[in-house]
Amino acid sequence: MKIIDAHMHFSDIESFKETARDLSKLDYSYEGIIKEYEDANVVLGIGMGLQEKEKEGFPDAASSTPMGMDLHERLPSSVVYCAGVNPHHLDETAIEALEKSVQDPKVVGIKIYLGYYRYYAHDKVYDPVYKIASKYGLPVVFHTGDTYSERGLLKYSHPLTLDEVAVEHRDINFVMAHFGDPWTLDGAEVVYKNRNMYADLSGLVVGTAEDLKRYKDSPRFFNHLKHALTFTDNYKKFLFGTDWPLIPVQPYIEFVKSIIPKEYHEDVFYNTALKVFPKIEKHL
Repeated sequence: MKIIDAHMHFSDIESFKETARDLSKLDYSYEGIIKEYEDANVVLGIGMGLQEKEKEGFPDAASSTPMGMDLHERLPSSVVYCAGVNPHHLDETAIEALEKSVQDPKVVGIKIYLGYYRYYAHDKVYDPVYKIASKYGLPVVFHTGDTYSERGLLKYSHPLTLDEVAVEHRDINFVMAHFGDPWTLDGAEVVYKNRNMYADLSGLVVGTAEDLKRYKDSPRFFNHLKHALTFTDNYKKFLFGTDWPLIPVQPYIEFVKSIIPKEYHEDVFYNTALKVFPKIEKHL
């Protein structure tokens, strides 16, 4: 089965390097992602554009819009990305730069970092971003749920805050990254209710294959996730993603396979990504 990783990272972020070294114990590098993808039959990764201007500074207000991926001078041929948005830098010049960037074949969507930046998804500051997404038929991915920084504010990243945006912009497909974890049941309602809201299953665990097994074997750790998946009752609304380098690729594939009925594996691991990110077809 061919696999699309609909949520990964390839940015020069200090906390990602520390996580790869100390927690997930993987090779966070150009060579590292190529090898993991080849070994796991991942044909494409969709990176989330992200940059920090100061060491350990994210979320910082200094990064310009659009944010790309700067871990290496080259982007692997098996990786495309969503242009990242910093709401502190959305003046006319930044909007022009964002519109220019989304015309690059490698840019397949737009990423908004709720919680890291203190704006709700429905804040007017993002209106020009949604106009660009609508004009070019691009999806918008939102960070939702827990933030990978104690400087984030959770009230901005709660999945219920996406409902208003989904209703007001019916012509745009939205992706709720991380399924709003730990508020997955709230996230499930937003996905269930809105035909243009999808969710990726990335970043639910940080660590090694052994950590993943320990959590998976716990009788209650994933109860909220399984409840939410069942409540949504539409596995075609979900996309596989790793949030690499937070977890090695192959063990996370096996984990997601274990919580998704086998008859929907092709959808979750491949078909839904094609539907939500139409530009990626040219890269497959």
